[in-house]
Amino acid sequence: MQFKGTGVALVTPFMKDGSVDENALRKLVNFQIDNGTDFLVVQGTTGETATLTKEEKTRVLAIVIEENNGKLPIVLGMADNNTAALVEEIKAFENDGVDGFLSASPHYSKPSQRGIIAHFKAIAEVSKKPIILYNVPGRTASNMTAETTLALSKVENIVGVKEASGNIEQVMQILKNAPEGFAVLSGEDALTMPIIAMGGHGVISVVANALPKQFSTMINATLKGDLATARKEHFSVLDITSSFFSEGNPSGIKYCLELVGIGNDTVRLPLTTISDDLKSKMEAQLKLIV
Repeated sequence: MQFKGTGVALVTPFMKDGSVDENALRKLVNFQIDNGTDFLVVQGTTGETATLTKEEKTRVLAIVIEENNGKLPIVLGMADNNTAALVEEIKAFENDGVDGFLSASPHYSKPSQRGIIAHFKAIAEVSKKPIILYNVPGRTASNMTAETTLALSKVENIVGVKEASGNIEQVMQILKNAPEGFAVLSGEDALTMPIIAMGGHGVISVVANALPKQFSTMINATLKGDLATARKEHFSVLDITSSFFSEGNPSGIKYCLELVGIGNDTVRLPLTTISDDLKSKMEAQLKLIV
């Protein structure tokens, strides 16, 4: 199981003028390597991928691969609601620095469960790299049911799921029935510790951008069955986790990264920076943690 433990959905740092902050991105990658992160996820939702140009996407990925220098596995976000276009993109992709793809269930179109299964089977058939499914109905407008995930878990080249439905019963059904070696990863930071305690294998986290040491300590303790340590770390970051998402992601986590000395809080429209009230609240919460 290559994708296990603490995965981090990396932000894309921007300069104040909105251009990509390459130095901050390099600093962020090394911050993850030095503080217990197990794998990196590039160009997910948290990376503001929807507002990156094709050239920026290529450059951001190249920087992460170069700075990582083979230390951690790298997962690249690859998703579309145009199945044919995504099949061609994945078929043409060649980059030895990428170890796998994270692919969200098709957005906006609201396909049936049969459509979701057919979509992922089509991309798995052409992919040269393992695929992690991503269920995030709050963004895609359709839920990928436990039955659908379990059906796809039997497809060659589909190796795991990032589950961000927030439905614990659904996650439990996947954990109960998934084949051995299929990674069940939390897509909800606040639910990560209980999901791993039930048998989950890790997380793809937003919070760990700024708090990788605390988050990886919690995850490692949970995986080892040290629930006393896990609960302590879980509750220590619970309040600030809520703050990170209360005015949009990655606006909250980017401000926290600024507080810990990595880049600034610039985001691209239609996202906006967080309010002064939330900034003050987050500063106070961070002081209780670090």
